[in-house]
Amino acid sequence: MKRDRSKELWSLANTVLVGGVNSPVRAFKGVGGDPFFVASGKGAHIVDADGNELIDYVLSWGPLVLGHAYPSVVEAVTKAMERGSSFGIPTEAEILLAQKIAKLIPSIEKVRLVSSGTEATMSAIRLARGYTGRDIVVKIEGCYHGHADGLLVKAGSGLTTLGVPTSPGVPANYAACTLTMPYNDLEAARAIFAARGAEIACVIIEPVAGNMGVVLPEPGYLQGLREITKQHGALLIFDEVMTGFRVALGGAQARYGIKPDLTVLGKVIGGGLPVGACGGPATIMDHLSPVGPVYQAGTLSGNPLATAAGLATLEALEKPGVFESIEKRLVDLCAELGAAAKEAGVPVYQTQVGSMACMFFHDGPVTNYAEATASNTGHYAKFFWGMLNRGVYLAPSQFEAMFMSSAHEPSDLAKTVEAARASLKGL
Repeated sequence: MKRDRSKELWSLANTVLVGGVNSPVRAFKGVGGDPFFVASGKGAHIVDADGNELIDYVLSWGPLVLGHAYPSVVEAVTKAMERGSSFGIPTEAEILLAQKIAKLIPSIEKVRLVSSGTEATMSAIRLARGYTGRDIVVKIEGCYHGHADGLLVKAGSGLTTLGVPTSPGVPANYAACTLTMPYNDLEAARAIFAARGAEIACVIIEPVAGNMGVVLPEPGYLQGLREITKQHGALLIFDEVMTGFRVALGGAQARYGIKPDLTVLGKVIGGGLPVGACGGPATIMDHLSPVGPVYQAGTLSGNPLATAAGLATLEALEKPGVFESIEKRLVDLCAELGAAAKEAGVPVYQTQVGSMACMFFHDGPVTNYAEATASNTGHYAKFFWGMLNRGVYLAPSQFEAMFMSSAHEPSDLAKTVEAARASLKGL
């Protein structure tokens, strides 16, 4: 596959961008080689700078649940742009998007819109500390909640790909306010709360861990965390930046029947534009300024372009049968990919929930960070390049998710399975 123009752009990028990229995972460190540059996208396909067309299962890391350039989203953003790109003044679209979120997410009464997932998690944690009067945050090993200082402790996503469990530049005394525990381990949670429960403001968790691959909660795990946090007066925060409107239309909390105290959202609610949100019951949310004492602000929060794209996306996604059809496509594809791996004699462990999935090159279950990082990343890298060279774009890391959209056609799935069979034979 010709990549001459991408190579030229990569060389140029390295002269003006740090590492040639604006987000580390784009640098392909997890799979080796140089990244390609994208020129356009339509439906389930992207076209790179050399004109190569690829079936896209990354979908801007999740938000494009309807595919690229979905007509109603394009129309909504175009109309919004014609009215003005930014005001720093309230607009009706902010209300409409917040109303839609509150309608679809069971635990949310009020919303604070922000500009990114990182900003949303920062806001949720500050709110939890202000509400409880406590300082300690508990996070899960391998869960990624953005690049805020106190959360870069045993984080997933790019940090797992790069093998960096923490980051320089984070003061030790600040990181000391963050405790970690393994995913799917209630005994560890009980031990931490037995020792420090009176100091703990919140537990923040990806209810389905999507930044160490896709790792599912074991039966009773999320329910157990809900009981433990309630018992000790700590808040439970679900980071549904990735799982919101992906695991189920009402998020992981709807699928698993858990009501967290706060929910963090992003990705899908922006329809491909930068946005994030923190939401919960009014009794907690009203501790945020200007009503309460916990300060949070942002000039571009509730940006009219992002709110227009998000509202159009959610309106399309909530139409009868749309979400279910997307999930069914992924279930069918995963079954075919699993069969192809078995035929090739390559050990894999597959996970799938809603429109998210992962194929771990691992001989045995993957239930936590330690087991995820035991995967054969060398096999994944070879598989990634085999698929890319056959016209299928997967995440450039073993520790990321595969996403399905409503735009993927049966022909796309058939081509993906054919490419997988050929790529697996090379392992």
